[in-house]
Amino acid sequence: MRLRKESDYMQEEEILLVAQVSDALAHPARIKIYQYIMQCNKDRTPVCNKDVVAAFDYSQATISQHIKKLVQAELVQSQSKDKYSYYYANIGILMKYLNATKKFSTFQA
Repeated sequence: MRLRKESDYMQEEEILLVAQVSDALAHPARIKIYQYIMQCNKDRTPVCNKDVVAAFDYSQATISQHIKKLVQAELVQSQSKDKYSYYYANIGILMKYLNATKKFSTFQA
């Protein structure tokens, strides 16, 4: 019995993931916000919208729109508690994204 070698081509799921996450990370403010959330999570510090607003020179509405884009791309997960939403970096999606982009960058026709 032969085992099938994993394809060098990106699967449709990987293509969609790369497009979605790349779009979410296409704005410098979103990259900075994502890094901030990751660092706070690493330090085991809870992060809510008011914390992000305090850390950056953007309005609350602008921060909310950027976080919404990160949540849609599944880079950030949101959990509501009382009147606040707390944010957590989804490292699993980031790793899938990095693996897919690596596969994309090493493909040779």
